[in-house]
Amino acid sequence: MLMRTPSLYLITVFIWGSTFFAIKSQLGVVPPEVSIAYRFALAALILLAWCWLMKLPMRFHFRQHLWMLAQGLTLFGLNYLVVYWATADVPSGLIAVVFSTIVLMNIANGALFFGKRPAASLLVGALVGLAGICLVFLPELTKLEVDAAALQGIFLSLLGTFIASLGNMVSTRNQLAKLPVVQTNAYGMLYGAAALGLIALAQGSAFTYEMSWTYTGSLVYLALFGSVLAFGSFLTLLGRIGAERAAYAMVLFPIVALGISTLFENYQWTLESLIGITLVFTGNALILVSREQLRRLCQWLRPLRPTAP
Repeated sequence: MLMRTPSLYLITVFIWGSTFFAIKSQLGVVPPEVSIAYRFALAALILLAWCWLMKLPMRFHFRQHLWMLAQGLTLFGLNYLVVYWATADVPSGLIAVVFSTIVLMNIANGALFFGKRPAASLLVGALVGLAGICLVFLPELTKLEVDAAALQGIFLSLLGTFIASLGNMVSTRNQLAKLPVVQTNAYGMLYGAAALGLIALAQGSAFTYEMSWTYTGSLVYLALFGSVLAFGSFLTLLGRIGAERAAYAMVLFPIVALGISTLFENYQWTLESLIGITLVFTGNALILVSREQLRRLCQWLRPLRPTAP
């Protein structure tokens, strides 16, 4: 049975919102690029086992594998690596703000590669949402010292976000070419993990493993839920409603992370962050509304307009 679009959206937002805390447990002993390689290698094995169990077709020609490789490099490899590098120079709040610009990048790339003309509500919703996320993380942004390291971190954050946006475009192209999401993700994650492994080797990173329940548990969570389920839901959503609207999940999941932080880490909300959340959800409503729904809303509101005396 096909999962409904709102369910896919909620799964994506809530799972990715929780992965911030699992990622924290991955940092320390094992080099970041090695941990990401472990994550996507495990996710690929889970998906390949599922494909074998469900007897899904797994034979694709060389050109199709090249597109799966492109998806793997941009969505399950290089984008993560570059953003991890950025975390060494800038706070996570700034990275969340920068990564939220993927909404605008997807709109621009959708117009460039697929000739999609964005609706006005889409652009307004994206800008409102970005303003909201800036307000939410305003305390971290005001403490940022702009120096060479910070500028490098901002550049890397933007680069990682742009690579991820290109990955969204590749996935859109693959789905238009009738490549199935599950098998494409399985091969793509395998290719992404292999690429990260090669980069780790080139950097001289040690392929160590932290023998602890915390590290192993977070790795399994990130592979099964953060990669297999969340990416499967997000990319299916992308195929249904378009990369421009699906990308708004990237604006929402930091809010979920802060909600979890409120429960377990005593995060303190401010007036600015509450206004920011209101703007984020307002932007969400605007960006998900279709032209037809907007037209119907305007027709419904027309009789409510005051008439001249």
